[in-house]
Amino acid sequence: MSTTASAPRTPRTPRATGASGGRRTSASPGPTRHHNALRRRNTALGWSFIAPNFIGFALITMVPIILLFYMAFTDWNALTTPNWTGLANFERLMRNTTFRAAVAQTFYYAIPHIILTGILALALAILLNQKLKGVAFFRAAAFFPYITSIVAIAIVWNLLFSPTYGPINEILHFFGVANPPKWTVSSTWAMPAIIIVGTWREMGYYMILFLAGLQTIPRELYEAAKVDGANAWQRFVHITVPGLRPTTFFVTVMLAIQSFKVFDLIQVMTDGGPGTSTYVISYFIYQKTLGYYSTGEFGYASAASLVLFFICLTVTVLQFIVNQQADLVKPWWSSLPMIVGLVFFALAVWGFCVGHALIIGWGWYLVLFVLCFVAVGVHTSILRRRQS
Repeated sequence: MSTTASAPRTPRTPRATGASGGRRTSASPGPTRHHNALRRRNTALGWSFIAPNFIGFALITMVPIILLFYMAFTDWNALTTPNWTGLANFERLMRNTTFRAAVAQTFYYAIPHIILTGILALALAILLNQKLKGVAFFRAAAFFPYITSIVAIAIVWNLLFSPTYGPINEILHFFGVANPPKWTVSSTWAMPAIIIVGTWREMGYYMILFLAGLQTIPRELYEAAKVDGANAWQRFVHITVPGLRPTTFFVTVMLAIQSFKVFDLIQVMTDGGPGTSTYVISYFIYQKTLGYYSTGEFGYASAASLVLFFICLTVTVLQFIVNQQADLVKPWWSSLPMIVGLVFFALAVWGFCVGHALIIGWGWYLVLFVLCFVAVGVHTSILRRRQS
C-alpha cells in the first residue's frame, strides 16, 4: 500500500478573543485629544479672520439699517430724543413735490443706465473674448475707469462737457452741429450727460463678469453649431445667451441696485441741478441730513431711505421671479400676469411722480401690481412642483 507524503500545514495564528471568549472586532479609532485641539485651533483661526470684517459690517452697516426702520417713524434731528410720529414722515413724502421729482429722476437715470451698461458690457466682453493681439491690454484699459477716483472722473468729464471750450462740443461744431447741447448746465441734457459718464465708468466692471461667464461656455458648442450651418447671430441667440443666463441675472441685479442708489457722480458733476433735473432720491436724503442746506431731519430722511430700500427690493424680487420663470416649460399665456403686473407698476410710478394717475390713483395700481405678482409666484411654485 503506497502512501503519499502530505505537505506540512502552516500553523494557524490563534485568534484574539475577548473576555467572554467571543471574537474581538477592530473598532475605528476615535478622535484623539490632539485632533480635537487642532479642530478648535482651526476654528479659532477662522473666526479671527472673519471677526474684524463681521464686526465692522455689524457696526457700520447692520446696526444703522436696523435703526433706520425705527427712525423712519420718528421726528429726530440727531441732537434730541426721537419723537414717535407714526406715518407722518411718509405722508409728508407723498405730498412733497421735490421728492416726487427725485423719484422720477431716479427712474430716469436707472432704466437707461441699466440697459446701456448691460448691452455695452456684453458687447465689449464678446469682442475681448476673441484671440486678438494685445487683448490683455484692452481688457485692463476697459476696466481701469471703474477703479479710478469718481471725483477725478467727474471733474474731467465736466471739462469735456463744457459748453464753451469743451472738446465734445468742438467736435460737434466740426461736424456741423450749430447748437450743440449745453450738457451739465442744461436741465434737459444734464441727466443724459450723467448717464453717459456712469455707463462709461461701470461697463468695464460688468465686462469682466460677462467675460468670466463667456469662458465657461464650451467651445465645442460653437464648433458644432458652425458645422450645422448656424451663423454668428444664431450662435449668439442659441448658445451665448442661454449660457450667460446666470451671469446676466447677477449683473442685472447688481446693476439695478447700483443705479437706483446713484449719488457720488451727481454730487460732483451737477450737485443735483440745474434745478431738480438731476435730483435723485439719494441726493434728497443727503440734502435733508448732511447737505449744505440741511435741515437735520434725520427721521424724515430715514423715511425716504426706506422708500429707496423698498424700490430696490421690489426690482430685485421682480428679477428673481423673471429668472425662475425662464427655467420652466410653460404656455405663452402664462406670462401675461407678469406683463400686466409690470404695466401696473409703471403706471403706479408714473402716477406718483406726476401727482395724478390714469383712471385710478397710483396706490391702486400698486395694489394691483402686488396682486399680479402674488399670482405669478403661486403659479410658478405650482409649475415647479409639477415639473420636479
